[in-house]
Amino acid sequence: MRTCVGCRRRTLAADLLRVVAQRSGTHRFRLVPDLRRRLPGRGAWLHFSQDCFDKAVKRKAFGRALRVSGELDAAELASIVVRDSQTPEMVSADSATDAHRNDGFVQDGL
Repeated sequence: MRTCVGCRRRTLAADLLRVVAQRSGTHRFRLVPDLRRRLPGRGAWLHFSQDCFDKAVKRKAFGRALRVSGELDAAELASIVVRDSQTPEMVSADSATDAHRNDGFVQDGL
């Protein structure tokens, strides 16, 4: 069980996206989606929903959950959440990995 940083509801980790902060300069971080849940560092969990993403950004929940201070760039994460929230089913780490696989090549749009 994990808690979404946007809506604060507890749910299974398989239904949430793990997000990590990667340093991109002095006092700057970018929020990176961790589809395989293997990137190093502290993680924050988020539903694949635009509403939860907006709430988390508004409340500055990513910085607190990831224990980073400074500017957070959420552009990459926003594009993933927007794209995936438009599909009816949630994308788990396993299904995302399988969807990206096509004889060793990444499929367009995923």
